[in-house]
Amino acid sequence: MSKPSYREAILDAGLRVMFRTGYEGATVRDICAAAGAPFGSFTNHFGTKEAFVKEVLDRYFANLQKTVRAALEDKAISPRQRLKRYLENITEVLAKDQWSRGCLIGDLSIEATGESEFLRQRLIAIFKEWLDPFAECIAEAQLAGEVDAGFDPMDLAEFLLSSWEGAILRMKVERGPAALERFQRIVFQTIFKEKK
Repeated sequence: MSKPSYREAILDAGLRVMFRTGYEGATVRDICAAAGAPFGSFTNHFGTKEAFVKEVLDRYFANLQKTVRAALEDKAISPRQRLKRYLENITEVLAKDQWSRGCLIGDLSIEATGESEFLRQRLIAIFKEWLDPFAECIAEAQLAGEVDAGFDPMDLAEFLLSSWEGAILRMKVERGPAALERFQRIVFQTIFKEKK
Protein backbone atom coordinates (compact mmCIF):
# COMPACT_ATOMS: atom_id res chain seq x y z
CA MET A 1 0.00 0.00 0.00
CA SER A 2 1.42 3.40 -0.96
CA LYS A 3 2.04 6.12 1.57
CA PRO A 4 -0.46 9.00 1.64
CA SER A 5 0.63 12.27 0.06
CA TYR A 6 0.65 15.21 2.45
CA ARG A 7 1.40 17.78 -0.25
CA GLU A 8 -1.96 19.56 -0.27
CA ALA A 9 -2.28 19.51 3.51
CA ILE A 10 1.20 21.03 3.85
CA LEU A 11 0.42 23.79 1.34
CA ASP A 12 -2.87 24.63 3.08
CA ALA A 13 -1.22 24.60 6.50
CA GLY A 14 1.66 26.72 5.23
CA LEU A 15 -0.65 29.55 4.28
CA ARG A 16 -2.35 29.49 7.69
CA VAL A 17 0.96 29.34 9.56
CA MET A 18 2.53 32.15 7.50
CA PHE A 19 -0.46 34.38 8.09
CA ARG A 20 -0.15 33.72 11.81
CA THR A 21 3.62 33.86 12.29
CA GLY A 22 5.06 35.45 9.13
CA TYR A 23 7.67 34.12 6.73
CA GLU A 24 10.52 33.99 9.24
CA GLY A 25 8.36 32.60 12.04
CA ALA A 26 6.88 29.82 9.90
CA THR A 27 9.18 26.90 10.57
CA VAL A 28 9.02 23.70 8.57
CA ARG A 29 8.34 21.86 11.83
CA ASP A 30 5.36 24.11 12.63
CA ILE A 31 3.96 23.78 9.11
CA CYS A 32 4.21 19.98 9.20
CA ALA A 33 2.61 19.88 12.65
CA ALA A 34 -0.29 22.05 11.45
CA ALA A 35 -0.72 19.74 8.44
CA GLY A 36 -0.51 16.57 10.53
CA ALA A 37 2.34 15.50 8.25
CA PRO A 38 5.64 13.81 9.02
CA PHE A 39 8.59 16.20 8.93
CA GLY A 40 10.22 14.34 6.02
CA SER A 41 7.17 14.91 3.82
CA PHE A 42 8.04 18.59 3.49
CA THR A 43 11.47 17.93 1.98
CA ASN A 44 10.12 15.14 -0.21
CA HIS A 45 7.52 17.43 -1.76
CA PHE A 46 9.22 20.84 -1.81
CA GLY A 47 12.94 20.53 -1.20
CA THR A 48 13.44 24.00 0.29
CA LYS A 49 11.41 26.51 2.23
CA GLU A 50 11.80 29.01 -0.62
CA ALA A 51 10.33 26.58 -3.16
CA PHE A 52 7.49 25.83 -0.76
CA VAL A 53 6.73 29.51 -0.10
CA LYS A 54 6.70 30.20 -3.85
CA GLU A 55 4.06 27.49 -4.30
CA VAL A 56 1.96 28.88 -1.46
CA LEU A 57 2.33 32.36 -2.92
CA ASP A 58 1.37 31.18 -6.42
CA ARG A 59 -1.75 29.47 -5.08
CA TYR A 60 -2.68 32.56 -3.09
CA PHE A 61 -2.20 34.77 -6.14
CA ALA A 62 -4.25 32.45 -8.38
CA ASN A 63 -7.11 32.73 -5.89
CA LEU A 64 -6.70 36.51 -5.70
CA GLN A 65 -6.83 36.71 -9.50
CA LYS A 66 -10.28 35.09 -9.39
CA THR A 67 -11.42 37.86 -7.04
CA VAL A 68 -9.92 40.49 -9.36
CA ARG A 69 -11.65 39.00 -12.41
CA ALA A 70 -15.00 38.68 -10.64
CA ALA A 71 -14.95 42.38 -9.77
CA LEU A 72 -13.16 44.02 -12.69
CA GLU A 73 -14.66 42.03 -15.56
CA ASP A 74 -18.29 42.52 -14.52
CA LYS A 75 -19.58 44.58 -17.46
CA ALA A 76 -22.99 44.97 -15.78
CA ILE A 77 -21.55 47.87 -13.77
CA SER A 78 -19.36 50.82 -14.69
CA PRO A 79 -15.54 50.58 -14.57
CA ARG A 80 -15.36 52.95 -11.59
CA GLN A 81 -17.94 50.84 -9.74
CA ARG A 82 -15.88 47.72 -10.53
CA LEU A 83 -12.82 49.25 -8.86
CA LYS A 84 -14.92 50.02 -5.79
CA ARG A 85 -16.37 46.51 -5.78
CA TYR A 86 -12.91 44.95 -5.74
CA LEU A 87 -11.91 46.94 -2.65
CA GLU A 88 -15.25 46.16 -0.98
CA ASN A 89 -14.84 42.44 -1.72
CA ILE A 90 -11.36 42.36 -0.19
CA THR A 91 -12.63 44.32 2.81
CA GLU A 92 -15.29 41.65 3.38
CA VAL A 93 -12.64 38.90 3.31
CA LEU A 94 -10.47 40.79 5.80
CA ALA A 95 -13.48 41.41 8.06
CA LYS A 96 -14.16 37.65 8.23
CA ASP A 97 -10.69 37.25 9.74
CA GLN A 98 -11.43 40.04 12.22
CA TRP A 99 -8.84 42.35 10.65
CA SER A 100 -5.96 40.16 11.85
CA ARG A 101 -4.83 38.80 8.48
CA GLY A 102 -3.45 40.91 5.69
CA CYS A 103 -2.35 40.14 2.15
CA LEU A 104 0.28 37.45 1.68
CA ILE A 105 1.78 39.39 -1.23
CA GLY A 106 2.23 42.47 0.93
CA ASP A 107 3.44 40.47 3.92
CA LEU A 108 6.09 38.64 1.89
CA SER A 109 7.11 41.86 0.17
CA ILE A 110 8.07 43.26 3.54
CA GLU A 111 9.50 40.18 5.18
CA ALA A 112 10.98 37.86 2.54
CA THR A 113 12.52 40.14 -0.07
CA GLY A 114 15.55 40.91 2.09
CA GLU A 115 16.08 37.21 2.72
CA SER A 116 15.36 35.64 -0.66
CA GLU A 117 16.21 36.96 -4.12
CA PHE A 118 14.21 34.07 -5.56
CA LEU A 119 11.03 35.21 -3.78
CA ARG A 120 11.76 38.87 -4.51
CA GLN A 121 11.86 38.13 -8.24
CA ARG A 122 8.62 36.16 -8.01
CA LEU A 123 6.93 39.05 -6.20
CA ILE A 124 8.09 41.48 -8.90
CA ALA A 125 6.44 39.26 -11.53
CA ILE A 126 3.26 38.98 -9.46
CA PHE A 127 2.94 42.75 -9.06
CA LYS A 128 3.35 43.23 -12.83
CA GLU A 129 0.64 40.68 -13.54
CA TRP A 130 -1.62 41.99 -10.79
CA LEU A 131 -1.51 45.55 -12.13
CA ASP A 132 -2.67 44.84 -15.70
CA PRO A 133 -6.41 44.29 -15.07
CA PHE A 134 -6.52 47.40 -12.85
CA ALA A 135 -4.83 49.51 -15.52
CA GLU A 136 -7.29 48.18 -18.12
CA CYS A 137 -10.29 48.97 -15.92
CA ILE A 138 -8.94 52.46 -15.16
CA ALA A 139 -8.34 53.12 -18.87
CA GLU A 140 -11.92 52.04 -19.54
CA ALA A 141 -13.18 54.40 -16.81
CA GLN A 142 -11.16 57.23 -18.35
CA LEU A 143 -12.56 56.54 -21.83
CA ALA A 144 -16.07 56.49 -20.38
CA GLY A 145 -15.39 59.87 -18.79
CA GLU A 146 -15.89 58.45 -15.30
CA VAL A 147 -12.49 59.49 -13.94
CA ASP A 148 -9.90 62.10 -14.87
CA ALA A 149 -7.73 61.07 -17.80
CA GLY A 150 -4.83 63.26 -16.67
CA PHE A 151 -2.75 60.31 -15.40
CA ASP A 152 -1.46 57.21 -17.11
CA PRO A 153 -3.72 54.22 -16.27
CA MET A 154 -0.74 52.08 -15.23
CA ASP A 155 0.50 54.81 -12.88
CA LEU A 156 -2.95 54.99 -11.32
CA ALA A 157 -3.05 51.20 -10.99
CA GLU A 158 0.35 51.30 -9.25
CA PHE A 159 -0.88 54.03 -6.93
CA LEU A 160 -4.11 52.19 -6.15
CA LEU A 161 -2.52 48.84 -5.28
CA SER A 162 0.47 50.30 -3.41
CA SER A 163 -1.74 52.55 -1.32
CA TRP A 164 -4.25 49.75 -0.72
CA GLU A 165 -1.48 47.45 0.50
CA GLY A 166 -0.38 50.20 2.89
CA ALA A 167 -3.94 50.54 4.19
CA ILE A 168 -4.05 46.77 4.76
CA LEU A 169 -0.83 46.93 6.78
CA ARG A 170 -2.31 49.69 8.92
CA MET A 171 -5.51 47.67 9.34
CA LYS A 172 -3.48 44.74 10.69
CA VAL A 173 -1.79 46.98 13.24
CA GLU A 174 -5.06 48.57 14.37
CA ARG A 175 -7.13 45.35 14.10
CA GLY A 176 -9.95 47.35 12.59
CA PRO A 177 -11.30 48.66 9.27
CA ALA A 178 -10.63 52.40 9.75
CA ALA A 179 -7.58 52.53 7.44
CA LEU A 180 -9.42 50.67 4.67
CA GLU A 181 -12.50 52.84 4.98
CA ARG A 182 -10.42 56.03 5.02
CA PHE A 183 -8.48 54.96 1.95
CA GLN A 184 -11.62 54.10 -0.02
CA ARG A 185 -13.37 57.30 0.97
CA ILE A 186 -10.44 59.55 0.06
CA VAL A 187 -9.38 57.80 -3.15
CA PHE A 188 -12.92 57.86 -4.58
CA GLN A 189 -13.38 61.52 -3.66
CA THR A 190 -10.04 62.59 -5.16
CA ILE A 191 -8.06 60.48 -7.67
CA PHE A 192 -11.06 58.41 -8.76
CA LYS A 193 -13.61 61.12 -8.17
CA GLU A 194 -16.62 60.66 -10.40
CA LYS A 195 -16.69 63.29 -13.14
CA LYS A 196 -19.98 65.17 -13.43
